[in-house]
Amino acid sequence: MRRCFSLALGLVVLLAACDRGSRPARSGTSAPEFTVKDSDRTVSLHDFRGKTRVVNVWATGSPPCLEEVPSLVEMQKRMGDRITVLAVSVDEDEDAYHRFLRDYKVDLLTVRDPRQTSNRLYGTFGYPETYVIDGGGVMRRKFVGPVDWVSPEVMDYLAKVSAADHAPTREAAR
Repeated sequence: MRRCFSLALGLVVLLAACDRGSRPARSGTSAPEFTVKDSDRTVSLHDFRGKTRVVNVWATGSPPCLEEVPSLVEMQKRMGDRITVLAVSVDEDEDAYHRFLRDYKVDLLTVRDPRQTSNRLYGTFGYPETYVIDGGGVMRRKFVGPVDWVSPEVMDYLAKVSAADHAPTREAAR
C-alpha cells in the first residue's frame, strides 16, 4: 500500500512538472538569440528586431505539425509584414524537409536546424512548439501543440502584440 502511494505521489509530481502552460519560464524576458544556417539560407533571430516574431519549431514526421501548417501559412498571409513567422525544422533529412515544404505549400520563412541548436535554447521538447517574441526581443507567449492561428482569439492577440511594436514612444511623440 505504501509503495502504491509513493508511486502515485511521484507520478503526480512528474505530471505537474510537465505542465508549463502557455507562459514559458522566460516569459517577459529576452528571447535567446540564435542563428541557423542550412543549405538554403542563414537566419538570425535578431534580423527581425523591431517586428513581432512567431518562431515555430516543427518536424516533417509530426502529425500535429501537418495539422497546424495551413493555419500558420494563412495567418502569415493575413498579418502581412506586421508579423514574421520563422518556421524552424528540426529534420535531419534535407530531402524530407524540402518535400514537405513543396507538398504542403509552405509559404513561410523556413530554415532547417538538424543540430537543434535553436530549440535547445528554448527548451522545446515536442513539436510543434511556438514562441511569440515582440519587436523588442521579449518572449511574450509559448504555444505547445498545434494552434489554429487564424482563430479570432489568436489573431487578436498577435494584432495587439504587433500594434505595441509599432506604437510611437513618448519620446517620439514629443
